[in-house]
Amino acid sequence: MAEMKNKKLVLENGTVFEGYGFGADRDTVAELVFNTSMVGYQEIVSENSYYEQLVVLTYPIIGSYGVNDEDDECKNPNIGGLIVRDYNDFPSNFRYTKTLSEAMEEDGIPGIYGLDTRALTRMIRDNGTLKAMITSIDTPVVDALAAIRAWAPSKDAVAKVSCKKRWYSRTPNHKYSVVAVDCGIKLSSIKNLNKLGCNVTVVPYNTTAEEVLSLQHDGLFIYDGPGDPNDVPSVVKLIRDLQGQMPILGVELGHQLVCLANGAKVVKMDCGHHGCNHPIRNLDTGKIEFAPQSHNYMLDAGSIEGTGLRITHVNVLDGTPEAAESTVYPTLSAQFDLSGDHPLYERFLKLMEEGKRNA
Repeated sequence: MAEMKNKKLVLENGTVFEGYGFGADRDTVAELVFNTSMVGYQEIVSENSYYEQLVVLTYPIIGSYGVNDEDDECKNPNIGGLIVRDYNDFPSNFRYTKTLSEAMEEDGIPGIYGLDTRALTRMIRDNGTLKAMITSIDTPVVDALAAIRAWAPSKDAVAKVSCKKRWYSRTPNHKYSVVAVDCGIKLSSIKNLNKLGCNVTVVPYNTTAEEVLSLQHDGLFIYDGPGDPNDVPSVVKLIRDLQGQMPILGVELGHQLVCLANGAKVVKMDCGHHGCNHPIRNLDTGKIEFAPQSHNYMLDAGSIEGTGLRITHVNVLDGTPEAAESTVYPTLSAQFDLSGDHPLYERFLKLMEEGKRNA
């Protein structure tokens, strides 16, 4: 006898998808986004930018290589929930330490599988971000819709995922010292800086410019995080106060905060960019790069006049801005995730070297 479906996904427009539960057995309401990555589900589930978001994975078979203790992007994963077509609970991978479902259950993350993710993805693509609820198959739809209507995204998402005290990640024979502001920072980005010869001091999102300057480091690094960048004025002020005093590199949410700090506007996208192979054109070289992305907000290109910013990269698919730099300060920013050997890291290192020479 076939297993009975025990979970359903209810959308704010009244559409219902039935399926099977995995991970934590609890109800949750959040925003729906889709991610086109074929691999990397562990990194997606543990990425802080997906706080309060239900992620639909367009690649159908998920869970086949399990998860391990080394590849998480944060210490306490808190994605809203995971939605997949087919879930594999029998991993084949010598590195795996637990199944995806076991890891999600430990972290309180609900999941649902066995539904038509292709139809769901098209609905998000055509209608924009929708609120939805993962709940029991027995929950009346009218009750689910009431819960969805009552829910609103947190205004303090960064505060909830940021570290509460300073911590360190050091490397032997370091050349530079970097202050990394934790808005939901990825652990892989800290490892990248270590590999490039940087000692990293990670500080909470509400650290002041005076506290950063007292550390006497060579550069400021603001990486990814969740929510609306307009809800994080303390980091915008931090960037504004430190521009010109040290090189700054902002990535993903950090890019949006850099743009706000320079007087530009950041607006919400219809369904965002989520995937590992988005094509990006470097306007200085004309070359096409491919990079992971996970963002729902973007720089408003029409708002940069008079800000001192110039756009350096654009998305090939829709022409939206993907990176910017200041023509006034040693400040760089990118909307996309940076690999360890990305040229923007090299430029950041050169800016820090120049700063050390001119100190």
